[in-house]
Amino acid sequence: MTLPKEIQETLKKLEAVGFEAFVVGGCVRDLLLNKKPKDWDITTNAKPGEIQKIFPDSFYENKFGTVGVKIDTEDESLKVVEITTYRIESKYTDKRHPDEVKFALKIDEDLKRRDFTINALAMDKSGKITDLFNGQEDSKNKLIRAVGNPEERFDEDALRLLRAIRFAIELNFDIEEKTLKAIKRKAGLIEAIAKERIRDELLKIIEHTPWLAHQSLGEGGEKNNRRSNEVTEEELKTGPARAFELMRETGILKYVLPEFEDGFEIGQNKHHIFSVWEHNLRAFTYAVKENFNLHVRLGALFHDIAKPHTKKGDGPDSTFYGHDVVGGKMVEKIMDRLKFPRKDTEKVVLLVRYHLFQSDPEKITDSAVRRVLRNVGQENIWDLIDVRLCDRIGSGVPKAEPYRLRKFLVMLEKAMREPVSLKELKINGSEIMELNGIQPGPRIGFILNALMNEILEEPEKNEKDYLQERAKELNKLTDEKLKDFSDEAKKKMEKIEYKKEEETKKKYWVN
Repeated sequence: MTLPKEIQETLKKLEAVGFEAFVVGGCVRDLLLNKKPKDWDITTNAKPGEIQKIFPDSFYENKFGTVGVKIDTEDESLKVVEITTYRIESKYTDKRHPDEVKFALKIDEDLKRRDFTINALAMDKSGKITDLFNGQEDSKNKLIRAVGNPEERFDEDALRLLRAIRFAIELNFDIEEKTLKAIKRKAGLIEAIAKERIRDELLKIIEHTPWLAHQSLGEGGEKNNRRSNEVTEEELKTGPARAFELMRETGILKYVLPEFEDGFEIGQNKHHIFSVWEHNLRAFTYAVKENFNLHVRLGALFHDIAKPHTKKGDGPDSTFYGHDVVGGKMVEKIMDRLKFPRKDTEKVVLLVRYHLFQSDPEKITDSAVRRVLRNVGQENIWDLIDVRLCDRIGSGVPKAEPYRLRKFLVMLEKAMREPVSLKELKINGSEIMELNGIQPGPRIGFILNALMNEILEEPEKNEKDYLQERAKELNKLTDEKLKDFSDEAKKKMEKIEYKKEEETKKKYWVN
């Protein structure tokens, strides 16, 4: 548990002028778990003004006694070290911020105000740990336990209800029994928390990736290895999906995402072996497992959120007509309520709204593929494909990419690819007519194709000056000779397109 030299030097500078100084909180917890801390916090009995005198390159813009000290280093986690004066806090009327912050004299007083025992640890420069609440023992036993009386801790700051679950997921810990019971009793307090703060905690859960990720489709569909074809029970229990189970079991979810909880125990039809709830969590877990981006993870989580509201009938023949359209509208309301940036909301709404796109090559045409592309845009199409993969694996099917979906991808790349055409020439028909003083007619097309025939062989000739001079020369040829050049160019373009399509088929293992 060696401290970085930058942190040791910072502690020494504080102690050199008579102050106490400790690294504290999450960075100590991470060191105990053999993890590299994401950031570093120091606590001291020096007041903010005294800290700034010791560290001139610093800033102090809050009322909580925290000074940001800038460090000259390449390590992102060390570029700003937060140094906070020991403090005690009064009651929390708004369930989030203390009504009053008072500076304390001893480290013990500061540690008592912290949320969980594993975060109430302080370490001096020699590595000696101050542990008043058995946080080291809880770390060994993989437990999230509130400091002191858990109900008092949640009354002070209701966001801790969600933070307890988030830490349990990130660290793969269990929540200690008394702390868990207190979360259930105090779940309703989460309503007092600003929606932005709830969103931020949810994002930390959703973006947590605990396993080695598989490579996903990149922009343009590039892919070097095949995907996994399942979500295991262990992955459901150790991944972010577990957070939603904990939120449901503790009663928090009905205050955070009640629409998502509506899917619990809602059966589906003969095409699904899981309930709506489990299907959504499995689809989301697959998105995490494949390390898909945030928009795909949200799209997978929410893609069937409207099924409980559109279900008709029961048993194997029940239907959910329109759940994609209704789902898009529901997701927009959810993400607006949680104060997501508008651009993120719009993208996830598109993924949910169009996740049922037709992909059966026996039923879909090239024009239908282009229509899907127009609906979501080229910038979103590969995310939509990834949501479809999550939907499939979440349904318990044996393959993420069946033959018909791979065939759809071939058709999609064809729709996205600009064909080899006369548009690539750096000269057009109007210029040729002006250069040669001729009227519109087939001869213009013959000359353009004859020029194309040349640049397909020698692309470096595609320069305006050369093409203008060559167009004058070609105009001296007979229509019959120009047509021969033109037909030759068309054959070359067809051959190039065929080769590109064959390469695309090979990429997706399609005959």
